[in-house]
Order: sequence, then structure tokens, then C-alpha cells
Amino acid sequence: MSGPDAAEIRRILHAGVPLAEAWGVEVLEAAEGRALLRLPPSPVLLRPGGTVSGPAMMGLADMAVWCALLSLTGGRDESLTANLAINFLRRPGAAALLAEARVLRRGRLPFAEAWLRAEDAAEPCAHVTTTWAAVTRPPR
Repeated sequence: MSGPDAAEIRRILHAGVPLAEAWGVEVLEAAEGRALLRLPPSPVLLRPGGTVSGPAMMGLADMAVWCALLSLTGGRDESLTANLAINFLRRPGAAALLAEARVLRRGRLPFAEAWLRAEDAAEPCAHVTTTWAAVTRPPR
């Protein structure tokens, strides 16, 4: 059985996180616990100095990890971010950003990482590690 394709994961992302649609986030790839997302350039996401803001970078990384989780769960995942740590490595500028996420551990406390880079750069601008809490529904 194959999981949802990138277009279906994009639909789930935009429905579950309306901010993703507002920002125009694209899901370029999502399969086997990995995801590649693109955040198009936008003046509303810049901070003084003309570079993408930290909150926008953190949001993109969080969305990328959720898409990677969705690729493992048939598109049904209600996990919540429990912790997200980001290391800003260099200024990305005002270009589009790419976020590549991969799930490193599954289970009740999934753990993942994401690397962010400006679309026109080879070197990463940020590294993210994150732990999620799997949500289980109480019995009825």
C-alpha cells in the first residue's frame, strides 16, 4: 500500500495549517518519512535587514516535519510539536527557502530534523531538531 502523494500531503497541510496556504508553502516531495517544502519569497516574511525572519523559518521547518510524518501515516497524523530547537547558521537573505525534513524515530515521541537553505544557496542557513507527541484518542 502506498501513502499519499505530495499533492495530497499539500492539501492536508493547507487544511490543517491555514498559515501554510497563506504563505504559499509548496510540498515538493513527501515519502518514506522525508519531505521537501518550499517557502516562496514574500516581503511579509522578512525582518529588518532584508532576510527571512526566524519565526518564518521555524514555521516552515515545523510544517516540513509534519509532512514527513504524514508520509509515514497514510496522511493521518495528529501529532503535536513538543519541542523544536533551531540553530541559525547564516542569513538566508530574501530568497525562497527550502526545508528538507526526515523522521529519525517513530513511536509515541517521534523525533525529526530539518535542514533549511535559501533556494539559491548550497549551504544550509538553519538546522532544526524536534520532538513530537503522538496524540491518542481516549476510548469512547
